[in-house]
Amino acid sequence: MSYKVHKTEEEWKTELGLEKYKILRQKGTEFPNTGEYNLHFKKGTYCCAGCGEALFESSTKFNAHCGWPSFDKSIPGKVEYHKDTTHGMIRTEILCASCGGHLGHVFDDGPTETGIRYCVNSLSIDFKE
Repeated sequence: MSYKVHKTEEEWKTELGLEKYKILRQKGTEFPNTGEYNLHFKKGTYCCAGCGEALFESSTKFNAHCGWPSFDKSIPGKVEYHKDTTHGMIRTEILCASCGGHLGHVFDDGPTETGIRYCVNSLSIDFKE
């Protein structure tokens, strides 16, 4: 894929640090119930921790009791969807459409009217009030 934001792997490592690099660039997953934004409900915008692109509005966030920040929709055009068949499962991976950073996965088991649950790693996002 060709993204708006281009950096070498060394630049990503230096800018993100090892924990964020593992999530955003190597498709890692943080442990459940450990992320800063899991139970965070202030008004504002959740942005990509890699490039700063706005991804989710706080009005779409809800507590899914899954251990990771959950949203029922993204800002249109800001998230890409890819089939993920790792770990013996078939899931839909979500990535930042601006830099290709791994955010988490999206599922069709959400409790809101959209029926969608974006399950996002806290380390892959930053919050702006």
